[in-house]
Order: sequence, then structure tokens, then C-alpha cells
Amino acid sequence: MLLTKLLDRLIRSGSLTLIDAGGRQHRFGDGGAPHVTVRLHDRALHAKIALNPSLAGGEAYMDGTLTLEEGSLHDFIDITTRSFDNIYESPLQRVLRIASFALRVFQQYNPTSRSRQNVAHHYDLSGALYDLFLDRDRQYSCAYFAKPDDSLETAQHAKKVHIAAKLLLDKPGLKVLDIGCGWGGMALYLAKAANADVTGITLSTEQAKVAEGRAAGAGLANSVRFKLQDYRHEREQYDRIVSVGMFEHVGLPQFKPFFKKMRELLKPDGVALLHSIGRMDGPGVTDPWIRKYIFPGGYVPALSEVLPVIERAGLWVTDIEILRLHYAETLKAWHKNFMAHRAEAARIYDERFCRMWEFYLVGCEMAFRNMSQMVFQIQLTREQTAVPLTRDYIVDWERAQLEKMSSAAE
Repeated sequence: MLLTKLLDRLIRSGSLTLIDAGGRQHRFGDGGAPHVTVRLHDRALHAKIALNPSLAGGEAYMDGTLTLEEGSLHDFIDITTRSFDNIYESPLQRVLRIASFALRVFQQYNPTSRSRQNVAHHYDLSGALYDLFLDRDRQYSCAYFAKPDDSLETAQHAKKVHIAAKLLLDKPGLKVLDIGCGWGGMALYLAKAANADVTGITLSTEQAKVAEGRAAGAGLANSVRFKLQDYRHEREQYDRIVSVGMFEHVGLPQFKPFFKKMRELLKPDGVALLHSIGRMDGPGVTDPWIRKYIFPGGYVPALSEVLPVIERAGLWVTDIEILRLHYAETLKAWHKNFMAHRAEAARIYDERFCRMWEFYLVGCEMAFRNMSQMVFQIQLTREQTAVPLTRDYIVDWERAQLEKMSSAAE
């Protein structure tokens, strides 16, 4: 059977037992841990999963036609992603990947109208859902675990401090633009920590509404404002620009206009910080299940695709940092929180949605642990003298802010 040939190539460590729709058992792997048994309840899945493992496998888990009889979803996705590139040993899978690669520009074409639809698909879900698994500040991007035992709350605050340090907030009243501001947490932090004047823009109606309410509630409505607007329509210039977790939604065809716009919006002596998921293995394609169910139009780029566009835009790259397993730990914490409140999520949506969300969180965690996913932070300027020649200012500001937080807690 085509599926068993695929699994022979795919499962190199760990133990997977497949019970097919006819009740026959097939064993794969080296016999080591973890031990996982899955059952298929539909004969059509034999071919569907063989042809498109991620999409068909994810849909089968959502629909309940693929069930786990031994082991957890975490174990199952762990052992199937450890050697995922081995599936391309198959001539059929190589052809399908080449075809997907050829179509990726069309899949990522995101004019303003489509961008708004894509954002609404994910970010205009019920706010109550996000409250179930995110930190109190609703930071929906990679946290920064300075210590392995940091809580999600601590790590998300450290992320904001780490990013703010790279923005060189060396005087009060700096005008800051937050592209893809989410629920406003970063913008509010910059206003409070550095007395900055912050404008946040988002395409999510729900996020903009929540962010505006938070600013008013914090007494920061005069220094922080939020706009329901595409970054391409912004016209003012800013001392600082920050974008966290938004670039993954831009898409390859829009890279050139994105960085051109960033240069236009940044004052000559300004500083920008781009925080995005990336891939370490070169240009690729968006996982078909993620593209269909979670982030339509999205693409996680390789630095080799981003840096040439930055160069052509006339921007200096003054600092790059690669965060590797920080997002894996973030997703692990999100999944733990989600599972602790799963019954509430089912009341908000339904059981199928909950299985989809589990598959999303665990699958993404394993992409950072076993595959090529990472996070990059790129500091950008128009002038090479816009930031100091050494990185001491980043560490000094970060330590000072964390010490303030520690003193306040005592």
C-alpha cells in the first residue's frame, strides 16, 4: 500500500503502529519511544494521507477518522516530524512539492482586500478563546525564555523588553509605529516604559476594538492610538517602527513593497525592529493544512529571501538575532493552557474546532523542535550611524527594565 511505503520512509525513530481501515496492523520505526498507535476509520484515507500527509492527516484528526489508541497527539506528531524530509525520497512527493513551490506566489498574493479577509479568518475569532491560552497581555507571538523555568507571563514580558531594547528608546516622546499591533500589548508597553507616542495598526476589527479599550482603561489614550488600517496606507514618518508576528502574513509578492514602505515611514535617523518566524533551510512552501485552516495567505520566509529585498530597499541591517527553541516552549505553554480549558473552548466553538486547535498548537511546536522553523529579529536603519557601534545599549536597557520590574514586585 502506498501509505505504508510512505511511513517506512518517514518513521525512522520511535514506534508507530498503524491500524488501517481494514483492521490490519502495520509497524514502523526502530522500536524506541514514544510508542504510538493510530487507527484509520476510512479506507479513503489510505491514499489521501499518502498523497498529502499533512493536509489529509490533519483533517482526519479533526474529523475523528484518525484516532489515537496509544500515545498522545504530541507523541504522534513528534515521531512523524523527526524525519519529515524523508518523504521527498518518493518521486511522487518530489513532483507534488515542485508543483506546490511553483504555485506559492499565487497562494501568497495578498492585496489589501485579501489581507483583511485572511486576518479576519484567524484574529477575529472569539476573544474568549484567546483568553484561554495566552498570557494576560495577550501576546500572540514567540516569548523570550531568559531562563528555562520562566513562566509564560515572565517570558512574554521579557520578549517586550528585549524588543524595546533594540528600538533604542533613548529619549521620551519618540513617535513609534507598531505594524500588526495585535491586542495592543506591545504599544502599551512602549508608551509606559519609554514615554513613547505610539500608533498601532491592524486589520483585525476585534483586535483594534480591544486595543482601544485597553488604552483608555490604562489612561494612555493620549499617547497610544490604534487604527484599523493596512500598513500600505500609512503616510506619516516615525522615529521607530516595530512589527512583531505580522511579517509571516505579508507573502513573497509583497516583500518589496513592504520594505519600501518601511523605509518611507522611517525617519532618516530612525530604527526599526522586525520580529518574524523564519525557516533555516532556504525557501520553501507553506504547510497545506496550516494554509487552509489557520493562516491563509501566510508564508514563513528564509533569510535568504528577506535580506536581498532589504538591501534593494536601501536599508541597513544593523543587527540580526535568531531565536530557536523559544517558540517551541511558547507553543508548549499555550497548548498546556488550552488543554486545561478545553471544555470551555468546546462551548465557545465545538469539538472539531478543539481538535483543529490542538493539531495547530502541537504541530507548530514540533515544527520548531524537529524541523526548520525558527524566529528572527532584524534591526533596520536608514543610516549606518543611527545606532551605537556596539550592542551594549541593548543589554544595558534590558537589564535596567528587568531590575525595575523586580524592584516593583518586592
